[in-house]
Amino acid sequence: MNQCDHEALQQEIRRLEGVVTELHSQLIQAQKLGSIGTLASSITHEFNNILTTIINYAKMGVRHRDDAIRDKSFDKILSAGQRASKITTGMLSYARARGDRRDVFSLSQLVQDVLVLVEKDLQVHRISLQLDLPPDAFAEVNASQVQQVLLNLMINARQAMQPGGTLCLATRRNDAAGTAEILVRDSGSGIPPEVLPRIFEPFFSSKTADSQGQGGNGLGLSLCKEIVESHRGRIRVESSVGKGTTFTLKFPLASPQATAIRTTTQAAPAQKAG
Repeated sequence: MNQCDHEALQQEIRRLEGVVTELHSQLIQAQKLGSIGTLASSITHEFNNILTTIINYAKMGVRHRDDAIRDKSFDKILSAGQRASKITTGMLSYARARGDRRDVFSLSQLVQDVLVLVEKDLQVHRISLQLDLPPDAFAEVNASQVQQVLLNLMINARQAMQPGGTLCLATRRNDAAGTAEILVRDSGSGIPPEVLPRIFEPFFSSKTADSQGQGGNGLGLSLCKEIVESHRGRIRVESSVGKGTTFTLKFPLASPQATAIRTTTQAAPAQKAG
């Protein structure tokens, strides 16, 4: 192979690597939007409830001249509007591509932000929630990517349970191991031991797509593992058939002061001497 052929080959390799990187990014974004699609029905139902509340209390405020009734109507309308804004903000934040920027976040806050998107879906399927979210577990993460992992795990957990099941979400600070951890535990059907070693393999799935065509492509858990490991973290799973499954996400522990220190450092050059 002469020098020109070698340079041409290297250029083609770089081009193909760029294509693979772009396709991988598109795959992750498509999986994120697919998760939102799974929740579309319940989120739409929630918005309908919010609009009904706003309309009914607006009518009450128009009909009554009593100040107390009008104040109550305005309070209910404001509360419903804030609820709608919270859901919309959560959806936009989740769906937006943010590159690979990472900051120090409370893992409990990330879990609570995702719950805004899934709580109505859990109610529709009569799944109860148990939360243990102390505020002391911090990690340096890409918030959108970790929320993608959490949303995928929560949807999988809901799909594994019959009505009346329980979803447990917890965060913890493990100083001995130097990790900040999130636990997602369901009371569902569990994963057979012969299947468990393969669940993180790309395109491997033990379930079929649902009536909306969601799930069953074998990409969700594979992408979850990839995202967690890109944060120098680990994802672990324990499961018992008929008893349920627990996923544990472990990230390097970070100090909550790190964000403030970084912000102060970045702002320093803008200060002028008097």
